[in-house]
Amino acid sequence: MSDLAVNGGSPVRRDGYPDWPVRDEREVAAIASCVRDGTWGGHPVPTPTAAEFSRRFAAYQGAAHGVLAANGTVTLQVALMALNIGWRDEVIVPAITFETTYYACIVAGAIPVVVDVSEDTLTLDPERAADAIAPATRAIMPVHMAHHMADMDRIVALAQSHGLAVIEDAAHAHGLQWRGMGAGCIGDFGSFSHQSSKTLTSGEGGSLLTNDERLAQLASSLIDCGRPKDPDHHAYTFGGNYRLGDLHASLLLVQLERFEAQRAERARLARYFERSAASVPGVRLMPPDQRITRHGMYEYVFRVDPEAFSGAGNSAIAAALRAEGIPAYTHFKSLTDAELYHPALSRLPVAVEYGHRLDPKSMGIPIATRLTRNEVIFLDHRVFLSGERGVTDVVEALAKIRSHAAELEQMDAADA
Repeated sequence: MSDLAVNGGSPVRRDGYPDWPVRDEREVAAIASCVRDGTWGGHPVPTPTAAEFSRRFAAYQGAAHGVLAANGTVTLQVALMALNIGWRDEVIVPAITFETTYYACIVAGAIPVVVDVSEDTLTLDPERAADAIAPATRAIMPVHMAHHMADMDRIVALAQSHGLAVIEDAAHAHGLQWRGMGAGCIGDFGSFSHQSSKTLTSGEGGSLLTNDERLAQLASSLIDCGRPKDPDHHAYTFGGNYRLGDLHASLLLVQLERFEAQRAERARLARYFERSAASVPGVRLMPPDQRITRHGMYEYVFRVDPEAFSGAGNSAIAAALRAEGIPAYTHFKSLTDAELYHPALSRLPVAVEYGHRLDPKSMGIPIATRLTRNEVIFLDHRVFLSGERGVTDVVEALAKIRSHAAELEQMDAADA
């Protein structure tokens, strides 16, 4: 029998990893209190619990204002609308992110201009972003990926030199800081997701952070069907119902109480993983930028050298890790291979008129495509809530797969 679990051997880890989200009677009590109060929905904005969470989360990240909304896709769209970015405007975005980052631009009427990434971080390459700036460019939308942040020093300087807005897609970056500034608080807006897998979750939801009171009022109006939020001018906007109710906000308040201890533990064990995995041949670690002054992660990303694994690529290695009991994935793809990216199906005017520009075949993104097809693997953040033993099991599984990598090659040949 094979030594590898994927081929019938015994797995390294049989006990699994902690359930997510972490919950106990505090979440039950919070929901019960909300039910008894009768304030379940999101109207009128801001409802009491949503307002309290937004205030606390903004303060934790270091922003002046927070707006809670239905999800992290809507928050990106609302940020664009609040900045008056729309029809035929261009927004620079990286080649690796979840597909809805691009869709937020398209729904707002703007054209996502896709730029390749840095090999060290999988985030927007500032030099390539500079080359992509054109007369129609209105904003840069860096995406903080896994345990990395985009190079905000260079991106902010680039944006300021060209008069562009910066919208941080911080769906992965709860708790992170760059030079002491919270992720999502450096640009004009920061957009966070509270979807069920995220590190600060209520199942669904999203937050917008900003230091600009006017932008916060506009965003609040946009998520509340355009109702005026400006106390002086009572200006209406063209909005929609993108509110999040107090039932979800109640969960977020309790989850926020847990968050800092969880963030610190993930950061500690990420450094432990880096020290431990450095000895495994073919594993290429991607340590965080030294300008990140408070660490955290949605997932931890590293690279593998297929040559060191008998030619096996990241997909085969990740599948072998999962068989060994390790939650490892290759799910963040280059736009070239993004399964959910079908802008033409929207029939939106920008997708019809500029379909040729939205076609990944027309984009020069070789770094993102090579890395995501062959090299990068993401570890679920639950690994880093399982103590040093949970991390050691990842390293043991990687070493085991490396030692028996020829079996993966044989399995690939059999599948072919």
